[in-house]
Formats: sequence, structure tokens, C-alpha cells
Amino acid sequence: MRELSEKPIESPEKSRWLSPNWLSWNKYSEIMLRTLEKRILQALKTSYRGCYVDIGPVVGPADKIWTLSFNTESTKTPLVLIHGLGAGVALWCLNIDALAATRPVYAFDLLGFGRSSRPDFATDALETEKQMVRSIEEWRKEMKLERFILCGHSLGGFVATAYALVYPDAVKHLILADPWGFPERPRDTSQVPLWIKTLSYVMQPINPLSSIRLAGPLGPWFINTLRPDISRKYVSTLIDPDVIPQYIYQCNSQYPSGESAFRAMMNGIGWAMHPMERRIHLLNSHIPITLLWGSKSWIEHSAEDILKTKRSNSYFDLKVISGGGHHVYADKPEQFNQIVIEACDFIDQESATGRLAILPSDGNHNSKILDT
Repeated sequence: MRELSEKPIESPEKSRWLSPNWLSWNKYSEIMLRTLEKRILQALKTSYRGCYVDIGPVVGPADKIWTLSFNTESTKTPLVLIHGLGAGVALWCLNIDALAATRPVYAFDLLGFGRSSRPDFATDALETEKQMVRSIEEWRKEMKLERFILCGHSLGGFVATAYALVYPDAVKHLILADPWGFPERPRDTSQVPLWIKTLSYVMQPINPLSSIRLAGPLGPWFINTLRPDISRKYVSTLIDPDVIPQYIYQCNSQYPSGESAFRAMMNGIGWAMHPMERRIHLLNSHIPITLLWGSKSWIEHSAEDILKTKRSNSYFDLKVISGGGHHVYADKPEQFNQIVIEACDFIDQESATGRLAILPSDGNHNSKILDT
């Protein structure tokens, strides 16, 4: 494995958050975050290059996106991975070797998350979304990528779709892994689980991951106690799976830039202020979509009906992974990898024949449940 062109970000916005008084409780360390990421990525067999991509004054005066690049020598269509809320590039460690075996793969920390810059986003939902989209476009230009397959998980699926709406010529295929932000918030909440309603009410006025920062040095313990399953997802790959809650803590104990952006875009934690249901019909009909989720996910799965109804003349493929939860890429990595690889290969085949993907070859929308 190799890691090149790494230079820590000098971020003025950190100073007002990480003041001496705050540092006495908060245990964020840029060096520790970098070290933990490297420890996780040691599990990879695929070599990589890590660097900060300077995207200029998108939100802050000099924004930078932390990026990992794999198998860039391949001439196949690149795959770009976008993580979800509170995550970072290292959490793709169960997927990279398989996905990058035959094509270039790029994974980056969204602006405001992980090791990327943490500027102050707008407080208006649509303006915040535009800033996120522009950051990806400026990243694409700097990386000199003409077109790619875009795969986003959860919040990353929402941002990936928003990007494809604005820059359809850059996206050859959209892969949405349990995407957040598709349906309208229901007027009748009687069918919404009580825990989601309670969490939505409590989290509306505050940043979603503020409890991690409030836990201070107990943050990793808090994460592991609240969600012990997260470490277990990586036990077969990492020598010390407890490095995962430590990594998540370091990603989220910083100034909550990306979190604030998410809070601006949400209408209750389970829904978006401007859901994709209102505008997915505007997406270029030639962009195929693969939708996948775990059968045990808490996310509302109305995205299937939305995509079928709003894009009835476009390619749409649904895959449900039995036994998988919201973090399906880590719950069932082999099945997840298989689906993504098949979606990527499909696009390569379509490009080779010069055909545009409108509908599956049988003329129907595909739907399949993959058993464990």
C-alpha cells in the first residue's frame, strides 16, 4: 500500500471550535484520525494514493477534499464512492479490493466530513445542496474525470442524485445504496415508528451527532456501547475491529460542518426538506439507476415506487439484500460488492455496444432479493 501527497489542512474554522477549553474535553486529533485511517486501510490488498484535492473557494476560502484513488491505471469507467452521514473513506475497506479489481475507484470524504475541509455551509436547504454539488463538480474537474459511475450511500445517495440532476453528462450510472431523502415527509405520522418520531423531534434543533462530541474522551466507548454491531461488521477483516468506533469518533469530534449542512437539508432526521420525489423526473432519462438496500434497514423504502413512477421509461434495477441493514455495504459486503460490480460491468457493456440504457433487456424493471 502507498499513500502520497498528504498535507494536513490548515483550517481557520477549527480554531473557534477547538479552543483550549474545548480541547480539555474533546479528544479530536488530526494525527490520530490520520493514523486510524491508515490502520484500517492496512487491511487492503490494493495499493492506493491519498491526497488533498484543492477545489478552491466553493464554500470556504480554500476548500480541500481528502481523496483516495485506486487502480487508476485501468481504462474502464471509474467508480466514485460517496459515504453517508458521519462516515469517512476508511469505512469502504470491506469493498475496495473487490470494486477496484478491474477498474479505477475513487473515494473521498465529503466536504465537511472526515479529513476534508470544514467550512460554514449555508443555512438554506437548497443552497446547502448546491454547495455540496458544486464541491463534487470542482473535485471532478481537478481529478480530470470526464464521466464516472456514481455510488452513494444514505446521505451520499441523496447528494449523488442531486449532482446527477445538475451534471448529467458526467454520470454514466447512478448506484443508490439505501439512499436518504427520497420520499416526502408523511402528513399522517401514525405509521411512522415511535423511535423515529422521537429522534426526529429531539434532533431537529441540534446537530445529529452532537452526543458524540458531548461524550468527549468517552466518545469511542459511547459509540461502541450504543452500536456494538458496527465493530462486529469489520471483525473478519480488521485485526482490531475496535479501531472503527475510534475512527468514527475522530471523524465526528471535529467542528460539525457537514452535520450542520445535513441539518439544514433535513425535515426531521428521516426526511429531506426538498425530497427527490419532487424532482427525480427531471433526471436525464438516459442515466440508469441501480437501487439497493438491506431488508432490515430502517430507511423508508418508497424510493422504489418513486423511481418506477417518475422514471417509467428509464432503466431501473432493484436489489434487496436479505439480512442487511442500513449499512448494507458493511453488513453484507460480498453481496453489495457483487451488485455494484454487475452494475458497473453493465455500463461497460452498454458503452461497448454504443447503446443507451433505457430499459432492461426484457423491457421490465428488475427486482431481485439476494439471500444471505
